[in-house]
Amino acid sequence: MLTTLQTAYSDTRAADLAWALGREPLPALAVLDLELDGARLQLRLLGASHQVLLEEDGGTCSETVACIPGSSPPLPLGVAERLGDWEYEFAARVETLSAGSFAGRAQEILALVTDHPHGLAGTFPGSPHAFTAMLAQRSEGQVRWRTWHAYPQEGQLVVTRTRVGVRMPVVAP
Repeated sequence: MLTTLQTAYSDTRAADLAWALGREPLPALAVLDLELDGARLQLRLLGASHQVLLEEDGGTCSETVACIPGSSPPLPLGVAERLGDWEYEFAARVETLSAGSFAGRAQEILALVTDHPHGLAGTFPGSPHAFTAMLAQRSEGQVRWRTWHAYPQEGQLVVTRTRVGVRMPVVAP
């Protein structure tokens, strides 16, 4: 699903983004509710930021990547946490691209997410390449999502990847 976000472009620097786990739902500009094999997932666009709310029999999880008052940027490169019976893994990277490469990559991501039944993307008025996009899936008992936060004025794309699943027992040989 692709939507035009009716707001001024904010969170305008990749370096200002911070990560938080366990925050309450924040006001969203666009929301996609999904049911993935018993897991209830809500993808939320918060301007140039995102929030994912996951609820399943094993518990709940809330991930926020945004300019959050009281949080310290930059995004961590990786996080691994235990949430009850779940394992949570988060990874982030910043891609710096030339103007031409940025435009091509933006079109590729928006096409992928727009056509996917578990995808949500929002573009901002004034720049076709200013967007936030999210894509979710469930496989092998785990819920996964990817996000892209585009900052065309800097030529930067923040890419995140998250995995949440039940802790698998270690089987001795």
